[in-house]
Amino acid sequence: MAAIFTDDNFAEEVLDSKIPVLVDFFAVWCGPCQAIAPVLEKLAKEFDGKVKIGKMDVDQNPQTPAKYGVRGIPNLIIIKDGEVVEQLVGALPEEELRAKIESQIET
Repeated sequence: MAAIFTDDNFAEEVLDSKIPVLVDFFAVWCGPCQAIAPVLEKLAKEFDGKVKIGKMDVDQNPQTPAKYGVRGIPNLIIIKDGEVVEQLVGALPEEELRAKIESQIET
């Protein structure tokens, strides 16, 4: 299951993570966000232990999205070693998301 990130746990869960993290900035009222949620859950299981995948509700946690310039949702940011390495806006196809995730895994 995808992790739940908040303004309070973001530094510990994401920035200090030893593995890459994909953060899904979403809102409950966002249709495209709901559309990609099952894909992200599937990828979270598939990459368990290699990449951490989690969600952050932008309405409940306004500080972190503002810090990362999140204006449109869904907005997916991949963070590796505390730095943003990829920012993806919109509901992307599963194959594209998988490729982006795989490109960040240490081989």
